[in-house]
Amino acid sequence: MTPGVTAGERFRSWADIQANAARGAGGLEALGVGEDDSVALMLRNDFPTFEVNQAASQLGAYAVPINWHFTPEEAGYILKDCGAKVLVAHTDLLAQIAGGIPAGVKVFAVSTPDEIAAAYGVPAGKRALPAGIESWDAFVTASAPRTAPPAAARGSMIYTSGTTGRPKGVRRQPSSPEQMAAAAQEAASFWGLKPDPSIVVLMNGPMYHSAPSAYGNASGRLQLQMVLQPRFDAEDMLRLIDRHKVSHMHIVPTMFVRLLRLPQEVKQRYDVSSLRFVSHGAAPCAPAVKRQMIEWWGPVINEYYGATETGVVVWHGSEEALRKPGTVGRPVSGAILRIVDEQGRDVPQGEVGEIYLRGPNLSDFTYNNDDAKRREVALGDLVTVGDIGYLDADGFVFLCDRKRDMIISGGVNIYPAEIESALIQMPGVRDCAVFGIPDEEFGEQICAHVELIAAATLDAGQVRAWLAEHVARYKVPRIVEFSAALPREDSGKIFKRKLRAPYWEKAGRSI
Repeated sequence: MTPGVTAGERFRSWADIQANAARGAGGLEALGVGEDDSVALMLRNDFPTFEVNQAASQLGAYAVPINWHFTPEEAGYILKDCGAKVLVAHTDLLAQIAGGIPAGVKVFAVSTPDEIAAAYGVPAGKRALPAGIESWDAFVTASAPRTAPPAAARGSMIYTSGTTGRPKGVRRQPSSPEQMAAAAQEAASFWGLKPDPSIVVLMNGPMYHSAPSAYGNASGRLQLQMVLQPRFDAEDMLRLIDRHKVSHMHIVPTMFVRLLRLPQEVKQRYDVSSLRFVSHGAAPCAPAVKRQMIEWWGPVINEYYGATETGVVVWHGSEEALRKPGTVGRPVSGAILRIVDEQGRDVPQGEVGEIYLRGPNLSDFTYNNDDAKRREVALGDLVTVGDIGYLDADGFVFLCDRKRDMIISGGVNIYPAEIESALIQMPGVRDCAVFGIPDEEFGEQICAHVELIAAATLDAGQVRAWLAEHVARYKVPRIVEFSAALPREDSGKIFKRKLRAPYWEKAGRSI
């Protein structure tokens, strides 16, 4: 079969995608896009997602994926911060962020395809090309292909938030040929991705996230057979695995939970024996869930731990997961991991401390327009993403908690400070605290405790409605509680741990 990408009933060969990428690169270069510039994407997983990424790569520009849940304010901030010269977006998403696109950004539209429109309930009117906006396909068709040798690859600039509540773009230095070759070796070792015509990749994670972006683009560089699932649905995933004889996937633990909840007769309806290498990360996976998935799918499940800033640092397979329940694995060859106390000193084996790490073969990075934040997370040439944990006697890493307040819900990073900064502006709100509480399906869900101004009267529905206007809907807390006075430290800072602790004590876990 011709290698390429299947999406619903559509198919595009990798040869056509690469030809379009070359013409796209030529057209973008004619618009003035060059090395170190930014090309933004607000696309669901689609053929142009790969074309735009590859076009930017040829030019030595950064591909900047934007979460397609974002509001005009959120998307506009990233477009301004990265200095995007171009934005390529699905037609329905352009309407969503109308008013947030900075002046001077050249916008191209991609018609929202049938399978995506059906999965997300996009009406026909929002699929039409907006007046005055050029289509990406027409632009590509009219452009001459770029034939010059590709510039040094910058890869994607993924925006990841921090305790300030504003996203930070992880801007990496150009990769050397040696680093690119090493990255290909790592993709084979940690994700099972290698030049092999028998591999069929099912892509279901949104490529605006760091890991799915890396996984999908690595698969594209290898021209592996790929199937795009427009939106995750547990039974539909099984159907696609069976129909296309899928061998490789990258998923998150929430998907495991939903798969396991399917009725037994549904699970037995589909043949999953083609699966050979399933990778997961991005969030803690309960040992019982991991064990049940291995019992069902066999010893094909592999877990890694790392971050946008570090790449894969820790990895393990099914046998080790069963032998060391709860571990995220051992450091991979060439990676460095230290667990330190508040003074930056290594803690003894078995003791908990903050995790500092560095993946192998990655070029250095900074946070776009914010070198100070980069220095804040550094310990020598290692960085921390705020996790704390310990090493056991055999060198296996176990996570215990997060030093910072980041919430991971369904594999998605959510940053309370960003929600708090929106909520504190709501009339009637004196102060607030947002944090993660246990959720059986998603790992964590968002909870907000709100302190009102005297005489103010608000209810949970009003709070959620306010936030829905300022942040993406997945960031809106499910639980909203009101307090006459939030607990505070002597400094006046809200004692968030006291609010958070009772929820986790009831669950019997801390992460």
